[in-house]
Amino acid sequence: MQTQLADFIRNTADGDEADAILRKCVHCGFCTATCPTYQLLGDELDGPRGRIYLMKQMFEGGSVTRSTQLHLDRCLTCRSCETTCPSGVQYGRLVEIGRQHVEQTVPRPWRQQLLRRVLASVLPNGALFVPAMRLGQLVRPFLPRRLRDKVPPRQRLLEWPSSSAQPVAAGATAKPLEARRMLLLAGCVQPAMLPNINIATARVLHALGIETLIEPEAGCCGAIRLHLGYRDEALDDVRRNIDAWWPHVESGVEAIVINASGCGATIKEYGHLLRNDPAYAEKAQRITDLARDVVEVLGPFETELAGLARRRGVHTVAYHPPCTLQHGQQIRGAVEHLLATLGVEVRLPVDSHLCCGSAGTYSITQPSMSYTLRDRKVQNLEALEPQMIVSGNVGCIAHLQSGTSMPVAHWVELVEHLIYG
Repeated sequence: MQTQLADFIRNTADGDEADAILRKCVHCGFCTATCPTYQLLGDELDGPRGRIYLMKQMFEGGSVTRSTQLHLDRCLTCRSCETTCPSGVQYGRLVEIGRQHVEQTVPRPWRQQLLRRVLASVLPNGALFVPAMRLGQLVRPFLPRRLRDKVPPRQRLLEWPSSSAQPVAAGATAKPLEARRMLLLAGCVQPAMLPNINIATARVLHALGIETLIEPEAGCCGAIRLHLGYRDEALDDVRRNIDAWWPHVESGVEAIVINASGCGATIKEYGHLLRNDPAYAEKAQRITDLARDVVEVLGPFETELAGLARRRGVHTVAYHPPCTLQHGQQIRGAVEHLLATLGVEVRLPVDSHLCCGSAGTYSITQPSMSYTLRDRKVQNLEALEPQMIVSGNVGCIAHLQSGTSMPVAHWVELVEHLIYG
């Protein structure tokens, strides 16, 4: 694609990146076949190719309207188009640049401004979100359906691992504890919504002789504010996490383990996000290099986990691969392989490559399309007749759970159950 950028963006970091991405696009349209919003709406401007045309137009100085904003808002940023694209177009990065320009150009209606400001202020802030979630769980039976869907029932907490609780495979001896150390991103919404995901992760790592560290000064990965268009605030989140983790990095932690694939996709972009920050560029790249989805950490231990696992009633699951794992991080097949090694039959729905409609705050800002996608996904998952549904991202899990009576959990919670019972 030929481009001629306007003066306002030419020779800037965003302009150079946008130009390089746009020039890779050959208009083939393969991306439309795997775009959830294009499949729902059938509008070229609600597919990747159409949105690319809109962004090209704005970067070349064309008009930017409320309609432009709407089509970009409707994008789930699932990045399924990136997996499909034969030309390697990094659409996810392009749409973030495009959204940033639209936010600066087109004033939003005040209700949208208020909603987005509340989401960007409350969700990443544990001091505000935790009590709000606790209150919501307390009055959950009395909440309207759409609000109740956002408030999962309070979990009965697992115990954080201790040396006396370390499981040992038959004929083996316990591994020395604290021989290996890894950081775990606690996250912002996950500890309040589904805290057992973090505890289960720590317990599984503990079974392998790995000590799990959580740095209390680390918080939101930055994804929420970044996708809502508050880029400067998102980069502040990134810098805060780097500062909080850096002493642990210097002391030699092996990895930063992330069990929410949405957060993992963002943290693996830290090096790119701060590439032009002289004070943080090198550190950010180091964090990116250390970032691992939990399946990347556990995969090499499949033999040990198989020796520890005991089949405890769950033998068939339906798996929803989060978009941020299969398209964002380009990790496919790893979870299925690991669970199969542990004796679990994993069934994938026919639309396993498509988004469930959660997509961070999308289910709040675009509820109609979000719920349509959820209902389709749940129908296809339930058709597999599993004992439970598993996924790898807190948003997907909560969103799917709101649409089915079947148990929905993080796959690492299933692994923990197979080990500890």
